[in-house]
Amino acid sequence: MRMEGWLLAATLLMGVVLAAARPAEDAPHAVRFRHKDGTSAALRINSPQGYGGPCEQQSCGLGRHCVAAPGGGPATCGCLERCRPHYKPVCGSDGTLYRNHCELHRAACLTHAHITITHSQDCFYKDDDCRLGDYRRMKTKVLELHERRSLGSQPAGAHTDNMAARRQLVDAMFRRFDSDSNGQVESREISQVIRQEGLSRLTSTCSLYDLLKYDDPDGDAHLTLQEVYSAFDVYQLTLPKDQEVSVTVVTAGQSTVLTCAVSGEGRPPIMWTRHGQLLNELNLEDISDFGDDGSLYITKVTSSHLGNYSCHADGFPQLSQTHTLLVQVPPVLRVYPESQAREPGVTASLRCHAEGIPPPTLAWLKNGLDITPKLSKQLTLQANGSEVHVSNVHFEDTGAYTCIAKNAAGVDEDISSLFVEDSNRKTLANILWRDDGLGIGNMFYVFYEDGIKVIQPVACEIQRHIKPSEKLLGLQEEVCPGFTAGVQRCDWSSAVNVNDQLIYAAQPGLHRLLLLDVKSQKAVQTVRTDPFPATLQYDPDHDQVWILSWGDLDKRSPTLQVISQASSRAPHHTVHARPVGRRFDRVASFYIPPPSLIVSHNRFGVVLHRDEAALHKMDLATLSYVKNVSLAAWGCVPLAVASTPLGGYYVIQCRPGSTGAAQPQLLLDSVTDAVIGRNADVTGTPYMSPDGRYLVTVDDGDGLMRIQTVSDAGAIGPPFDIHTNLHLADLAFQRSCTQRGQYNVVGASGRQTDALLVELSSGEVKMIKSLKEPLRAEEWRWSSRNRQVVGSGLFGQYLLSPSRESLFVLDGHLNKLNCEITEVVGAGAVVWVGQS
Repeated sequence: MRMEGWLLAATLLMGVVLAAARPAEDAPHAVRFRHKDGTSAALRINSPQGYGGPCEQQSCGLGRHCVAAPGGGPATCGCLERCRPHYKPVCGSDGTLYRNHCELHRAACLTHAHITITHSQDCFYKDDDCRLGDYRRMKTKVLELHERRSLGSQPAGAHTDNMAARRQLVDAMFRRFDSDSNGQVESREISQVIRQEGLSRLTSTCSLYDLLKYDDPDGDAHLTLQEVYSAFDVYQLTLPKDQEVSVTVVTAGQSTVLTCAVSGEGRPPIMWTRHGQLLNELNLEDISDFGDDGSLYITKVTSSHLGNYSCHADGFPQLSQTHTLLVQVPPVLRVYPESQAREPGVTASLRCHAEGIPPPTLAWLKNGLDITPKLSKQLTLQANGSEVHVSNVHFEDTGAYTCIAKNAAGVDEDISSLFVEDSNRKTLANILWRDDGLGIGNMFYVFYEDGIKVIQPVACEIQRHIKPSEKLLGLQEEVCPGFTAGVQRCDWSSAVNVNDQLIYAAQPGLHRLLLLDVKSQKAVQTVRTDPFPATLQYDPDHDQVWILSWGDLDKRSPTLQVISQASSRAPHHTVHARPVGRRFDRVASFYIPPPSLIVSHNRFGVVLHRDEAALHKMDLATLSYVKNVSLAAWGCVPLAVASTPLGGYYVIQCRPGSTGAAQPQLLLDSVTDAVIGRNADVTGTPYMSPDGRYLVTVDDGDGLMRIQTVSDAGAIGPPFDIHTNLHLADLAFQRSCTQRGQYNVVGASGRQTDALLVELSSGEVKMIKSLKEPLRAEEWRWSSRNRQVVGSGLFGQYLLSPSRESLFVLDGHLNKLNCEITEVVGAGAVVWVGQS
């Protein structure tokens, strides 16, 4: 058969098969034939149904398609507008890597060039396994090579942290790449650089061709100077001089947004830090950087959030903006007493204490009118306006005295009522308020060998003596069962006041807690614990009592237990607090931030392990382990912790180093759980005043008391030193009776017979002497505080400190000994219960 006849027969047969395989209305189609050189041609097959149209007989070739002329004119061939978006890369003879065959032929049509498929090794480098990390290392090598070649006068590595030098280097490199000086670098020019300089591979997987893969965002196979700038991290970033420091003021409880002023074309992502800790990676609940603008969002701001935040573009920390966040807290005040009755001719005092940020001012009203015009010798304001003092009261002094506290964030107020009545009148006020405003609940409870004594400090009266043999209310169980050498004695380690309703006292040898009802002053319940409960702490935020038990007297099996709903009258029991997957089997101590007027809620506490350089963070609500905060980099095994809500600091005392030398305290940011650094050279045990504004550290080894202030901005000031050789075992803070919003600190010696009183605002030191010998350290095994000093609340005037065989009631306002109560042997636990 002649060739022409064979071809015709094959064509007709193919047409019949295709016609049977498709609907009759289908348009004509083409059969492709591939040539040896890799190119293709198309033969269009007419529809057997004779479908007509201008493109019926038109064959256009690969990369092109038929375009019908308007009005039915002759059809023409044009370049494809687009190809199917599939990825099957091929190399073109022009050195370009195309996504698929169609893209190659379309490019040939558009450029009127003859482009065939080749198998160039350099071309296929652009479709290798170059990953982003390798790609970044490749670019670093390119910069280093061109730095050595082009900028020999520059110091090595100048481009690393000098943006001007980096830009100069990239400019020179671009000029070298752009051989035809048309402002664009093409793949053929990259090929030329690779061949000339032997740069086929700069890392195991990446080459210069990968610039077109990663840094050609518009996909036009050309690199402009701006695209090369972006590839090599050359940014024209700016930060206005007047915005290098920005101050933001926000009220606690609100949310705020910190916006970074670093700007520039193609600016990298914004990174935020606090105390050097990168916030973008912490996944904090209340701080986030979501959004495209690089801003930092802080929700429900507290005083712990105040301080400095820094922002910079990723990779350019040298251009950084500092945001100072100042947090204002509305005033919170307390008055004392809420109500009192006085006979004519006596003295009455009405006190007010307020805290807030900034510190609030105080004003007084009587029955709604300003008290200032009525001031006289008989009616005065004392302690910088925080106390109304009425001497020789008259009936007309009866009234409602309103204390008002104001600062920039808000106002708070409360009323203290004064009734002036004859003593023979049996009014409710006169019945309820006697003895200088101290009722049955305002007492010291002292736990000692012969049971419990309840002390009224004003007159130094013993209001109640609970004997070891006394039985629990409604039960046969005794307060202190058992006999030692024929004598029934009590053994106590720790005690806490729970909402002025119950007292929990630990009886270590009995492996239990004893509960006392404040109203009836009777023991009402016992709670079993793990052996040897040694330390108790009450968390009022969650109404929990936390218990550290030793397991044995050598502390070999310590445990943490918790009593929930501790203030309820229902029978109580303990549950274990434990981290994920294991017990706290090496607990040395624990710390829960104490309540504060300006902080409504504390979520976390920390557990300290024996011989471990870490803090174990606990969620107080769920009793669950959160995370470990490592202190290993600082070589710090924590011994004691204090905290302040101003700036959210934890102050950590570290165990002495291997040489026995004391280590300076560490400061930890409670927001990020990051160690900020050392607290200067301050060593010793930290104590924080109730308002969080004074950090007092006692270093028994050096005989130093060091006082530091904490500012409204959260800055801890330099220490003020007070030298003493008293070997202070315990400190108590007492509200100043002469300075508004200030505190004094009273220290009790663990070796000598003196006590120390320091006015924190001035540093003035006073002594209270002749308090007799304290318990010896070996007689008080449960802590290092072998002599406690306990205050009588926010408005209290008195403090109590036990000696070995008696109790001493101190008058903190007059700085003197008020009285001694003898025959109280072995008192180690003291609790104040009162409305102040």
